[in-house]
Amino acid sequence: MFYRLAADAVVLLHLGFVIFVIAGALLVFRWRWMALLHLPAVVWAVLLEFRGWLCPLTPLELKLRAAGGQAGYSGGFVEQYILPVLYPAELDSNLQIALGSFVIMINIALYGWLLWRLKK
Repeated sequence: MFYRLAADAVVLLHLGFVIFVIAGALLVFRWRWMALLHLPAVVWAVLLEFRGWLCPLTPLELKLRAAGGQAGYSGGFVEQYILPVLYPAELDSNLQIALGSFVIMINIALYGWLLWRLKK
């Protein structure tokens, strides 16, 4: 039971990280220092997508599930939890590039808006 709960906690942490990467710039509107955490997180996430790397949280979750007697899965967090909700197709390198590009574009827009507001 402990391992399952720990694996579920890793999934929630992973989801929180994904949300932070996509929308964390909104926190920078309130707390400017959050950019020191957010921008490296964006760079890391984009590198994961563009390089096709596996996030270290995925193997951790899988090990916890295996230790708890649960079956794991193949692929990464995005493929297992996010893409089935957003996209019915399998994750491939083209989709990873698109996701990484989306992260870049949304953050350029949010930081651009922030800089524009600061200049007012």
